Amino acid sequence: MENAAIGSETVTISKAEYESMQQQISWLMEQIELLKRRIYGTSSQRLNADVLEQISLFNETAPADQRLPEPETEEITYKRKKQKGKREQDLSGLPVERIEHELPPEERICPECGDMMKDIGVHIRRSLKLIPAKIIVVEDATHTYACEPCGKTGDHTPMVTAETPTPLISGSLATPSLVSYLMTQKYQNGLPLYRIEKGFQFDGVNISRQTMANWIITCAVGYLLAIYLLMISYLLKESVLHSDDTTYQVLLEPGRRPQTKSYAWLYRTSGCAAHPIVIYEYQETRGHEHPKKFLQSFKGYLHTDGHEAYHKLPAEITVVGCWFHARQYWEKLLKAITCDKRAGTIAA
Repeated sequence: MENAAIGSETVTISKAEYESMQQQISWLMEQIELLKRRIYGTSSQRLNADVLEQISLFNETAPADQRLPEPETEEITYKRKKQKGKREQDLSGLPVERIEHELPPEERICPECGDMMKDIGVHIRRSLKLIPAKIIVVEDATHTYACEPCGKTGDHTPMVTAETPTPLISGSLATPSLVSYLMTQKYQNGLPLYRIEKGFQFDGVNISRQTMANWIITCAVGYLLAIYLLMISYLLKESVLHSDDTTYQVLLEPGRRPQTKSYAWLYRTSGCAAHPIVIYEYQETRGHEHPKKFLQSFKGYLHTDGHEAYHKLPAEITVVGCWFHARQYWEKLLKAITCDKRAGTIAA
């Protein structure tokens, strides 16, 4: 039995009840600590080295038998000069426009003897000049030729027409250079189409964002879809893949509210693949049927998080877990413990 003082009264409780109360108090204190860190703390999973001395699971420099004596080493301290030629290396892939600055002949006359001075050296100063992109109108003037004598003497006039380049999109102003620029700005540089539209307007060119979107979709389906499918076929031949999904919002999607969550599923090769491939697949839901269909011909290891959809895949696919996702539960537990009690715990 234990005696617990409450105000001026003493209450007698059993030892089991007392230990249960202590566990509840400890659990509540941990929850308070977690909430405080969630509200005021950082989201980083980094821990103080003095509190937790942790050996990396993948530390390849660690000896196989740690009972062996460490080799004798000596510490060498030195200062390294700044690497020479760094600027030249950075500029080596750019075209060069050289501007010669020379004196006219009348200014090369020696002020003392009157002879003509010789050129004895050149000092070169390098700088970068930006040439802004410009849009020009290209007119394909296709000429047609007819035989006048045959037209006068015969019952028909032979005609031939010069060849004309096939347009990227029939009846459109779009060209390969323009659409590739739009795709690069939107998907690689992260510029939304309305900002690209404003940029064109500043240059006196009016192309609506709806027109740009139509060009991108048309070219993606007509020209890039075949490359996309070929990349998927090579991706599925690998023995190790990674997969994840993230929420994706689609506006004005038929039959769905703008606030409805959609998903972008990602599949990519591992770091040891000869040719890295990253594939994004849009789906409306997070159901297991999507990776099951996409990976139906894949056989090997699939590295994922703990999403249950991946555990409903065919037996030919071995799902392997992510150490980072496993570690974060121990990290949360460790942060719930006060610093003076962390050492020696299972979480540490």
